[in-house]
Amino acid sequence: MIILRDISLRRGTRLLLDAANVTIQPGQRLALIGANGCGKSSLFALLLGELGADGGDIEGMNNLRLAHMAQEVESTDLPAGEYVLRGDQALARLRGEIARLEALQDYASAAPLHSELEAIDGYSAERRVQRLLQGLGFAEGAWHRPVSDFSGGWRIRLNLARALMAPSDLLLLDEPTNHLDLDATLWLQQWLQRYPGTLLMISHDRDFIDATCERILHIEHNALNAYKGNYSDFEEQRAERLANQQASYEKQQERISQIEDFVRRFRYKATKARQAQSRLKELERMQKVAPAHVDSVFSFSFPAPDKSSDPLLRLDEATLGYGDSPILHGVEMILRPGSRYGLLGKNGAGKSTLLKSLVGELPLLAGQRQGGEHCRIGYFHQQTLEALDLDASAALHIQRLSPGAREQEVLNYLGGFNFRGDAATAPIRPFSGGEKARLALALVVWQKPNLLVLDEPTNHLDLDMRNAMEVALQAYEGALLLVSHDRHMLRNTCDELLLVNAGRVSEYNDDLQAYERWVLSSYDDAPRQQAAAVPNAGNSTGDSAANKKEKRQQAAAARAQLKPLQQRIKKLEGEMARAEQALAVLRESLADPALYNEGRQQDIAALTREEGELQQRLETLEADWLEQQEALEQFSG
Repeated sequence: MIILRDISLRRGTRLLLDAANVTIQPGQRLALIGANGCGKSSLFALLLGELGADGGDIEGMNNLRLAHMAQEVESTDLPAGEYVLRGDQALARLRGEIARLEALQDYASAAPLHSELEAIDGYSAERRVQRLLQGLGFAEGAWHRPVSDFSGGWRIRLNLARALMAPSDLLLLDEPTNHLDLDATLWLQQWLQRYPGTLLMISHDRDFIDATCERILHIEHNALNAYKGNYSDFEEQRAERLANQQASYEKQQERISQIEDFVRRFRYKATKARQAQSRLKELERMQKVAPAHVDSVFSFSFPAPDKSSDPLLRLDEATLGYGDSPILHGVEMILRPGSRYGLLGKNGAGKSTLLKSLVGELPLLAGQRQGGEHCRIGYFHQQTLEALDLDASAALHIQRLSPGAREQEVLNYLGGFNFRGDAATAPIRPFSGGEKARLALALVVWQKPNLLVLDEPTNHLDLDMRNAMEVALQAYEGALLLVSHDRHMLRNTCDELLLVNAGRVSEYNDDLQAYERWVLSSYDDAPRQQAAAVPNAGNSTGDSAANKKEKRQQAAAARAQLKPLQQRIKKLEGEMARAEQALAVLRESLADPALYNEGRQQDIAALTREEGELQQRLETLEADWLEQQEALEQFSG
């Protein structure tokens, strides 16, 4: 076992750990979590021997085979497959020595080494490397390409493969899913479930933690707190502990009230029934775990768009791709206000191509792209971080977007993203990846988009920031198109799923669990026909042009007939909201003790009468709303 006893750790003048204690049993799977900058990576460096403790002792690290995922890759012309294989240093040395002896034709000396190679399963090494590369999303033939050919994110994947290749008793992984898509994340999850050694992993992906870890180490207030169970269990346990503190409890109630207000907005909307149900389930969970995030430093929301169009954006008969290489064919997509799509698809299927074409960065090869008059797109992708001006402050980035914005307004806004003091006003060059991602997201939110296109927005973000972002997206009134390997984010912010597969974009009529099973089937030993089977997709986009034109005309006619009903329903919803608000104000007045002083009987009677009238009006409005809603459902039937 590994024992950290009274560990104190500093970085410069900053105290990260103070007399921290923890015991790690052999074979345990632990997730190390905590806010960005709390000391997670420093603790890894301590375990790797790259950093010395300022106090305390570590026991049990001697004679352990240790593997870890490096965060940087030096440029090398070594083929990717060979680079990964050399993660197993003993195997690489043995292969190298055999190659040297056989080049000298000293086969007698090489013979016993072949026996050693067989004993460590060395003859299957290349096959294992191929499986690692395939699982992590590398294209066929990647083995032979030099490492220097790959971009930074793909080099990090090579480092991950190299760590997984190394035989180990203790595996340290720092944000292993940061540069992975959902499919590769699922494959890694499956691989780690089978890993026989001790796993210590830094991650901010709650579903990934839930699926792979049985214990949580939380760095908080310079201490290491251990929790039994996965991340969901941690939330509940920490919530229970914090709920005993009055200040935290009060903030919890405020947090729950915010969620309830959100759910109330959709209570009468049959068209949002599925969305409302998912939020009610989320509320159920939040009531238990809200205190786990009450001390979050993040608090922001997406402001309501100023204007909107219907549709906001559409693609008709679109062929998407690059130059003479089409990737997606016959794409039909309509994004309306309130649309909330999660985009699924294997690596290389064309998800990024679709997003770039939608936002106008990539011209169509054929077909039409039509943006609504008031379509305002907020596009977040990893290249957004690279476009930041490192010599400008966070505040200056905002001021460049809105020169007329007041300085205090800008600073208050940035505070919601935890950019306070010098973090808001000094150049961002020293920012970490997580801080840059937060700033890039803040710039998108500031511009009040009515269509959000988010490509892996959670990379580098810690759990508290992800939670704040999820809450903000739940209340967002515009349209959303989201690509993310964070399944919790997908489940709790998207109402519908789209699948990019085999050159087509279609509705996906099943849930994320079914998609997970489909993805993992391609890595199992199942027959290829079964593994390649098309998942439960809806209408294909490959219908004939005539059929599509007819469908569009029918849809337009239906929308024209539905419009008066929808307008009436919208008007009733507004009147109900105003009646509820007036009723709440009135009841607040009736609850005022001063109202019941002597001589105010007439006031009480008047307010009581007004309350009854308002209640009756609200019930009439609700009955009318239900009638209109029933008519809408029958029409849509």
